[in-house]
Amino acid sequence: MEQQPLPLAGITVVAVEQAVAAPFATRQLADLGARVIKVERVDGGDFARGYDTAARGLASHFVWCNGGKESIALDLKDPRGLDVVRRLVADADVFVQNLAQGAAARLGLDAATLCAAHPRLIAVDISGYGASGPYADKRAYDMLVQCEAGLVSVTGTPEQPVKAGIPAADIAAAMYAFSGVLAALVRRGTTGRGGPVEVSMLEALTEWMGHPLHHVMHDGTPPARTGLAHAVIAPYDAYATADGGRVLLSVQNDREWRRLAEQVIGRPELGTDPAFATNAARVANRERTDAEVARALGAMGAEEALARLEGAGIACARLRDVREVAEHPQLAARERWREVGSPVGPLKALLPPITWPGGEPARSGDVPALGQHTEALLRAVGMTDGEIAALRREGVAA
Repeated sequence: MEQQPLPLAGITVVAVEQAVAAPFATRQLADLGARVIKVERVDGGDFARGYDTAARGLASHFVWCNGGKESIALDLKDPRGLDVVRRLVADADVFVQNLAQGAAARLGLDAATLCAAHPRLIAVDISGYGASGPYADKRAYDMLVQCEAGLVSVTGTPEQPVKAGIPAADIAAAMYAFSGVLAALVRRGTTGRGGPVEVSMLEALTEWMGHPLHHVMHDGTPPARTGLAHAVIAPYDAYATADGGRVLLSVQNDREWRRLAEQVIGRPELGTDPAFATNAARVANRERTDAEVARALGAMGAEEALARLEGAGIACARLRDVREVAEHPQLAARERWREVGSPVGPLKALLPPITWPGGEPARSGDVPALGQHTEALLRAVGMTDGEIAALRREGVAA
């Protein structure tokens, strides 16, 4: 059977993007076969290139969000640089931008303007708070939006709220932009027309706040911050093992509790004891419930504890640090790691999570150097050697 191509093969995306939200969205498109042309500043490029030097001298954020793209460096404040972007957009299927509020409109690169000029174009505006309302012009960075969306208020311990350890607001906006583009491409396939797509970080992350948000809107009380414990289920927490590990387990119903009591804790009478027999009772007696589980698991090594829990049909997991995730046996067994090219040589990268059985595998593309594709792209829009040399000489292209 002939292998099917990636679903976005033949789609061209132009992105005037920076940081995480837009770059992560367009990387998803590149993973699925789209050609993504990344427009960067001539003076250093996407500022995420300078966040750190953890990836053998490259920034870890940039490596994560920009594989599989072509980089062109242009000064968009110069009419000649802006003209190049407009030429690229004229042949594109999708345009994505996440410039500061109002900047794209001043350049004529906002979705409304571009879609009026190119009816088949899908143009995506990603912002912090949306194009209207009192927060429209407010500066928006991931942790600030985590605070505004209430995520920080439900994350952490009873004593201390904490931010998520990953840029959750950026990722939420990126994934809604990604799915918005896919939906718009489907619609264009039936109507022949593209159109604008708008995504805000606040609205994306607030959608992800669904459970605590509905809890407080309908019940009136916010869920408690409980660290690794579950607010309304017990036992559901991480417990120390004899060898210094930590094992998390989740009991979802009273049948599982009876199996845990008999086969792991070694006290079958707890399965029918009124203080523990129902989830409501275990939550009300959480300290005693946790103490019984902690005593049992604390006498075992992590591997033994996991084996005992698995044998009893109890959902469980090892609490891994990030280094251990990079060596996760499940990812290794499924061959999810690849090497990708970069300006500093091969780098380890994770295969995209969408798999196409029987089709061409999703890409883990090379990480581009700043302006690596500038000359080729300038030639592609019809520029001569002399014009290209002049743009470089005068700092309009790099």
